[in-house]
Amino acid sequence: MEENQYIFIVYAIFSISIVLFSLLMNTILLKFITNLGIRGKEQPVIRWSNVAKPAIGGISLYLSFLLSTACYAIFFPASPLFHDIEALGVIGATVLAFLMGLADDAYNTKPWLKFFVQLLCGGLLILSGNYISFFENDWLNYILTVVWIIGIMNSINMLDNMDGITATVSIFILLICLIFLASHGSYASFDFIVILGVISSLIAFLFHNWHPSKMFMGDTGSQFLGMFIAAMAIKYIWNSTTYQGTTNEFQQIFTVLIAFILPIVDTTSVVINRLARKQSPFIGGKDHTTHHLSYLGLSDGRVGFVYLGISMISLIICIGIFKFIDTWRWYHSLILLSYFLVVFATLFSITQMNKDRR
Repeated sequence: MEENQYIFIVYAIFSISIVLFSLLMNTILLKFITNLGIRGKEQPVIRWSNVAKPAIGGISLYLSFLLSTACYAIFFPASPLFHDIEALGVIGATVLAFLMGLADDAYNTKPWLKFFVQLLCGGLLILSGNYISFFENDWLNYILTVVWIIGIMNSINMLDNMDGITATVSIFILLICLIFLASHGSYASFDFIVILGVISSLIAFLFHNWHPSKMFMGDTGSQFLGMFIAAMAIKYIWNSTTYQGTTNEFQQIFTVLIAFILPIVDTTSVVINRLARKQSPFIGGKDHTTHHLSYLGLSDGRVGFVYLGISMISLIICIGIFKFIDTWRWYHSLILLSYFLVVFATLFSITQMNKDRR
């Protein structure tokens, strides 16, 4: 059997096993956990659904991440994980994010504590060598990295406002990272296995989270997922290269904009609209782009398919950047900027309709 065939079979079995493991864990958690993630009625939390559901989906996501980490040590014993400082940094940062999210679901922690933990996550990644390479000055790269980590962790958390949305968007962002790794033949890396494991777990989570959902991801899931996606994006989207292996500042910026188009557009629209109403951007509300699509008459399931379609188009565009662009030209920037602005203008204009229903 050829090596490529062997790797494909092993990873296929691995992916199916993670899906089955996550399905089993979520089913067990739904049966035995009745109050974790369901806050008291007196606590200020705003959900799109009027039905209280357990926010426990993040537990199986994180357990799948840990299982994938263990599988890497089994599949590749010649590559000691504890000698990989970058991998250890990712593991440590995800531990902090998961525990903070778990505490928030259980106790509704203060915003300053969440911000402090997110700051620690960014610092830990920088210390382990996981930071954005954009500026010539390292300190500017460190600052950009911390802002990126905090921004994406909060953006993914804000996007978790309707059934199936966050999981769907996250799957496609992680697929972009996975395809970049595959295009460079990095099948035996720690990042490849854990990305594949988290994608498989998200697919299983969607079984219980697609409308009408039985569970929510909760801060346990959104904080871990935001941290993990932000870290992988630093390495394989921010620091990605063109087909010829060259790096260009415009290529970096537009690859990030396209890959994260939905979290960026949703968060930006919400912040602009809330500031215009002289409200805090950090207080929840039913004014996200997903909600306004629903106000137009789309069912929750159709809103999910709209986001799935945009995510799929963005995935195809990023594949084109990785596989077919050898040298970055000005018209590449123009085409990608046009796509981003069309999506942003469309979704933002929709948020200006039915303002009285926010």
